[in-house]
Amino acid sequence: MVKIAPSILNADFSQLSAQVGQVVEAGADWIHLDIMDGHFVPNITFGPFIVEGIRKITDRPLDAHLMIENADFYIEDFKNAGADIITVHYEACTHLWRTIEKIHSLGIKAGVTLNPATPVALLEPVLPLIDMVLVMTVEPGYGGQKFIPTMTQKIEYLHRYKLAHGLSFDIEVDGGIDISTAPVVVKAGATVLVVGTFIFRNENITNALNTIRSAVNAIKKTNFNFK
Repeated sequence: MVKIAPSILNADFSQLSAQVGQVVEAGADWIHLDIMDGHFVPNITFGPFIVEGIRKITDRPLDAHLMIENADFYIEDFKNAGADIITVHYEACTHLWRTIEKIHSLGIKAGVTLNPATPVALLEPVLPLIDMVLVMTVEPGYGGQKFIPTMTQKIEYLHRYKLAHGLSFDIEVDGGIDISTAPVVVKAGATVLVVGTFIFRNENITNALNTIRSAVNAIKKTNFNFK
């Protein structure tokens, strides 16, 4: 099943509890948390305290995307705050293998993120170890950016590699996902969709999520048979 993970980066933080409740009630599978430090990416968002607050209002898996330098120093903090999945950037981890092992040692899932300019083949040594690959389809740092179409080639590569090697990692896609791009990335092999602006900047959050879900289900039936 293709999972939908609304990103609170685009939520109204004055109404955060209510909006998280809305997407959960509408059937969101995960809640995506964009953690930015103002160094690795040119923006600052929030830290473990916000994650801890969200953990108190939902039992949905919390998907923490760490767009930060020195991620190893903060992994345990985000785990303790309630993250179920921690994804680090290939570009920010000097000792990626060790970082993955540290995440797993805490009893949670580990993912690795690729910026648009990073070749996907660089991940092959760690693909058997990880639970998820996050393909950025925009440059990380800000919400509301335009989807980069050529990133679908990375998704297709990962999908084929997974099938050829009998692996089971999720392929998550983040950036510019809406009613037109969601079917494209699912057709390419994506199994998790991070959706921010399309959901949270919509007048009807529930309707927006349901619209994405309907589009994804239609593609799933006619193309790939995801488990």
